[in-house]
Amino acid sequence: MNKKISELIAQFNSRPIFLPINKLELERVIEILFSQLFPVSISANRSRCELELTDAYYTLYDNISKLVEPEKSDKIIEEFFAKISEIQNRLYKDAETFLNNDPAAESLEEVVLTYPGFFALVTHRIAHEFYKLNVPIIPRLFSEYAHAKVGIDIHPGAQIGDNFFLDHGTGTVIGETCIIGDNVKIYQGVTLGALYVTKDLTKTKRHPTVEDNVVIYAGATILGGETVIGHDSTIGGNVWLTHSVAPYTLAYYSSEMKIKTIKDFREPINYVI
Repeated sequence: MNKKISELIAQFNSRPIFLPINKLELERVIEILFSQLFPVSISANRSRCELELTDAYYTLYDNISKLVEPEKSDKIIEEFFAKISEIQNRLYKDAETFLNNDPAAESLEEVVLTYPGFFALVTHRIAHEFYKLNVPIIPRLFSEYAHAKVGIDIHPGAQIGDNFFLDHGTGTVIGETCIIGDNVKIYQGVTLGALYVTKDLTKTKRHPTVEDNVVIYAGATILGGETVIGHDSTIGGNVWLTHSVAPYTLAYYSSEMKIKTIKDFREPINYVI
């Protein structure tokens, strides 16, 4: 072996860390589950579907069994797959919500195949089930896979109700203890976060509650575990909220925009980037 390569390998192995699970295998599980939740047709190749689901089943089992006691692995896998039909039904309703709310969407197929917000939601619904089953690491690995792929950061602990619409979604952050009701619409760049972050807040409610039928427009930031956005409220773009608002509230910034001609306009500063 080339001496330089040997030296490089030695450097990489100088500070090993024990990684009990296979990241790439588990990312493939998300893609398999996504494809099987939304099969291309009723007459899809049944043997291939069975092969892929078997692959996902045993990959999950093998990795979960490295994190919890062996006797718990079987129970976790069985409980998760027992809920697949329920997850699928919720996701079809979510897809219909995307279709019904976005004038640019022309079909359910388009929503399922192309919408980043929908992919993030599918991944979250899966990750959240494992989170509720107290599986370590894996739910976060799933959510971070979606985060890296579509730029939407939803912690697997967040509770999200039915008929959720996440339009565009880029830059959206939804924290671990966030609770979101039914029929909520959120646009890109929204943060549902904590007022401040310290380690002693672990397992406490740090993120907002958003009640049913709320619309939150692009760039809004809502912080705090005691902050509640009342049902049927609208939060305008770029609003910063750290306190609760009552139901049927419209929260927005009233800003003044100035328009002037650039003819004969003298720049105060000339600079080059």
